[in-house]
Amino acid sequence: MAEKLIFLDIDGTLTEAGSNVPPDSALKAMELAKAAGNKIFLCTGRNVGMLSPLLKYGFDGLVALGGGYVTVGDEVIFDCPMTNEQRDIALDVLKRNGVFRTIEARDATFGDESLGDFLKDAEGGNSEIERWRKALAEGLGIRPISEYDGRPIYKVVIMCTQSSQLDEAKALLEKDFAFMIQDVAAHNCLNGDLVNRKFDKGQGIKRICEKLGVPIENTYGFGDSMNDKEMIETVGTSVVMENGSPQLKAIADLVTDSVTDDGLYKAFEKLGLFE
Repeated sequence: MAEKLIFLDIDGTLTEAGSNVPPDSALKAMELAKAAGNKIFLCTGRNVGMLSPLLKYGFDGLVALGGGYVTVGDEVIFDCPMTNEQRDIALDVLKRNGVFRTIEARDATFGDESLGDFLKDAEGGNSEIERWRKALAEGLGIRPISEYDGRPIYKVVIMCTQSSQLDEAKALLEKDFAFMIQDVAAHNCLNGDLVNRKFDKGQGIKRICEKLGVPIENTYGFGDSMNDKEMIETVGTSVVMENGSPQLKAIADLVTDSVTDDGLYKAFEKLGLFE
């Protein structure tokens, strides 16, 4: 059988949102799929620092930071931070409009100091909101933005109460950056990512396929939220979790059970990834 490449989002797909521990069924699915000769990659908006607790499970590479940092084994094959000018414009205009900012370097995350209070007032939401709630509540290394030391930044996570707060930022930045807003909003909270148009998860997958000489039709992508859209549109076979975005489920090849109901294992088995 031809080698298959499997790409897994983390929050809401491989793990419950904000968790670093996959269900036993997901670990078993990965073990069986790798034993069948396939390769498994994380495909995530997280930076390397925030996904590092998962690396012990033996992935074959990463599409990290929404595609801005891509590895195959120990080799970095793509690395594309913002320019300093882009970073400074983004941080300034977002702050001026009252948008809460979390900036992600390769190995560190910095957030506005009042973000925790803001999220307490944002009821409900999607897997990305839950990830940030848990990261803040459990002290998972998000440092105050006042401690930012100038290291390269790859993307900005944005949260605000009204879409109009993003109008000025879009006017200045939309030429170079996509505003990827989640479609399942928390009460009083819009959230999403500001991502360089030079990359996305789908482009990261294509870079890995090119590196390994694997055709795109032999790729499988698993996700749950709208920041997985480019992955779902790129892979040969796309799978969305039942707990995922309604818009994303509408364009998937397969909708599997939720992350807490052995959804990954069931989809791997149905798609023949253990053979």
